[in-house]
This record gives sequence, C-alpha cells and structure tokens, in this order.
Amino acid sequence: MMRNVLALLAVLWSLALAQQYRGLALGTAYPEIGVQPGESVSLTLTLKSYGLPPGVVRLSVPEVPAGWQAVLTGGGRLVRAVYLNPDQEASLTLRLQPPKEVKEGTYRFLVRAEGLGQTASLPITLMVGQGLPKRLSLEAELPVLKGPPTSSFRYRVTLRNESDQDLLVSLEYQAPQGFQVTFTPAFSSQQVTSLPVKAGESRDLDVEVSLPEDTPAGAYGVTLRAVAGDARADLALTLEVTGRPEVRLSTKEGRLSGSVTAGRENAVKLVVKNEGSAPAKNLSFSAFEPSGWEVKFEPERLEVLEPGKEAEVTARIKPSSKAVAGDYMVTLRVSGDEGVSESLDYRATVVTSTLWGLVGVALVAVAVLVLGFAVNRFGRR
Repeated sequence: MMRNVLALLAVLWSLALAQQYRGLALGTAYPEIGVQPGESVSLTLTLKSYGLPPGVVRLSVPEVPAGWQAVLTGGGRLVRAVYLNPDQEASLTLRLQPPKEVKEGTYRFLVRAEGLGQTASLPITLMVGQGLPKRLSLEAELPVLKGPPTSSFRYRVTLRNESDQDLLVSLEYQAPQGFQVTFTPAFSSQQVTSLPVKAGESRDLDVEVSLPEDTPAGAYGVTLRAVAGDARADLALTLEVTGRPEVRLSTKEGRLSGSVTAGRENAVKLVVKNEGSAPAKNLSFSAFEPSGWEVKFEPERLEVLEPGKEAEVTARIKPSSKAVAGDYMVTLRVSGDEGVSESLDYRATVVTSTLWGLVGVALVAVAVLVLGFAVNRFGRR
C-alpha cells in the first residue's frame, strides 16, 4: 500500500514540474558520439512544446564545422520549421555528412529552435576516429549434425554486426570436395551470397550443406565465413555422416533371361554387391514365382556385407512339372536392415524335358508301325 502511495506522489510531482516549466525542449538521446573517419551520421531529434500556444517553430544549424554538411529532415523531406500544438512533440532527423578527407578529432555542431517567443539550443559533438571498429560474429544453434549422406544437413546460424556502422557482408565457405553450401535468410526462399546488415543488427540464416550420396561414413568439417572489408568472422560446423548401405542384385553373367526345364531345378548364379558407405546387415533372399514353381537360395541369408564387397548366391528355380513351354517372369529379391531392398526380374523360358521328348517320339513311331501293320493285313481284303 505504501509503495502505491509513493508511486502516485512521484507521478503527481512530475506533472507539477511539467506544468511549472514553460518553453521549448530540443534534445537527442546521444548528443556526443564516436564515429569512424568518413562515416555519415543520422541523429533523431525531439522537439516539444511545454505550456505554449500553437504556432510555428523555426529550425536551423548555425554552427557547422568547415567542409561538413548538416541537413534537418522530417517525414523524409527537408524541413526548416515545425508547427506545434500545445504540449505537442515532433521528431526530426539531423544528417551530418563529413568532407571526403576528414581528419580525426572532435567536431561540434549546434542546432537551434526559435518560435513562440522561446529559444532552445542543442550542442552535438562527433569524435571522429573513436567509433567502434568493424566487427562481425557468427553463431550456430546446433554446430554438430548427424545423419546419412542423403539427409539434409541444415544449420540455423546468427550473423551479428557488432560495429556502429552498416555493413554489406559477403558469405563464404570452405568444405570438402563435392560438398555444396547455400545461405538463405530465415523465413525466405531466396539464396544469397551477400546481404546488408545494419549497425548492431542480427540476421538469422539457414545454412544447408548437401554432399554426394556415396560419401563414406565419418566426421567432416565445414567452415563458414562472413566478410565485410577488414571485418571477418569464422564458424566451424561438423557433419557426422553415419553412412548408408546400398545393395545391387544382378546375375553373374549379366543376363536377365535363360532357359529352364519343367519339373527340374535350374541353377541361376546371382551376385549381390554393397555399393553403399555402411555395412549391409541381415540380408535375406526371396522370390515371387508363378504358381506351382519353387525357388530356393544358397545361401539363404548373409549376416553382413561390407561396403564395396560382393557375394555370390545361387537361385535354384524349379518350374512346375505341368508348365507348358513359354516365357515366365520370376522376381528375385534381397532385403535387409535399414530399409535395404533390391530386386530383379528374371525371364525364364520353359522347355520340355528331353525324356518326355523321346517318349513322344517313341509313341509316334509305335503309332506309325501299328497303322502300317493294319494296312498290310487288312488292306488286301
């Protein structure tokens, strides 16, 4: 309760003082600042009327160092006077432009407001050569990311301009051969290689690193760099590539078709190869065959197949004994852990057994002999 009473008394005291003061007030937040040689300066000024009738207040900059230019603007336009209502406040901008070859030192300016029977003055001091040096910084939320080479490595990076002047910052990188790095401002889809950053401002960037799909498993480093004149900031990022198995299935001769005999096992030599960057584990073999057919594999499974290695597998295809001659499609498949899967379609051309062919010829021969005997015996009658 006591605190509320004291706060109320403080507000009333401030209002009483404001009512006692009568005149013009001209000010800026930082009337004495340090700047770099050649740097132009824009200062925000505030002009306020206290207890005065409405009217026009004229503005001027009567004291300007030799070679400097001083301009007052309001609403984006050059101004020389402001109309103020009672207790009204107006915002102005004072732009100070140095000569081309300005020396280090202290430079003083004076801004004056006159009107309604009142005068207000504001001295301003620029200390050339005492501004903050150009300085940049880069920081990543998560500097280390992990995943397979096919994943998206995307980093959220913050770029800060820690100087007192606006900078045009170039974005560069160093990465292993084959790696690609792109910079995109946050909440934007446009990739950039440079961007303006105001004094004291921070900009968030999405940095995406893409790498070849056959990149071996391991840790890789990428260095980001922001450059603006003499200012430079580096940031080290790490990609932990876990690797990914990738198997290929083919026949040993490279042919995807062959002849098979109905009712008999027919051996087809297969080669399975791991072309990925990580071991392929728990590989098993299966087939999708026509009804009545059988397909067996030797071996039936492989525990592990290292990257760059291959293994030979025999598929024993046994068509149905009732299969008629013609072409049939048999799908051979290998699958394993981590979503590994590969298949090939093998066209099997069924031919009849040689034994059955001989039996057929014998039956035809017997039929011919029987027919000839019958003709010779009964034909004469």
